[in-house]
Amino acid sequence: MSRRVKEFVDIGDHVSLDELIGKLVEIRDSLPDSSEAELRLRGDEVFGRRITISYFREQTAEEAERERKYAEESKEAKERELQRLQEELGVVCYAAPGKRGTLRIVA
Repeated sequence: MSRRVKEFVDIGDHVSLDELIGKLVEIRDSLPDSSEAELRLRGDEVFGRRITISYFREQTAEEAERERKYAEESKEAKERELQRLQEELGVVCYAAPGKRGTLRIVA
């Protein structure tokens, strides 16, 4: 797994100081070494405040497979939409000579 995923842990604001310290120590001990963890206070007076810890972890095989599947489907959908628009507008796209990877639209 070459990709990393950002995870979040929320801690409600109605815990005692001892519970909070215990929870933070527990979370810290469970984090991977290269997690780049951050702690932030989020929320407001209306909806309440909470402590949020964000960190990076390696992507699981299931997540990687799901992402690959949806990336392929997204690419296919974009290609179908491009084909539909080209047919509707009578426009042909082709690679411009000397410029790799770019498309030139000719009417």
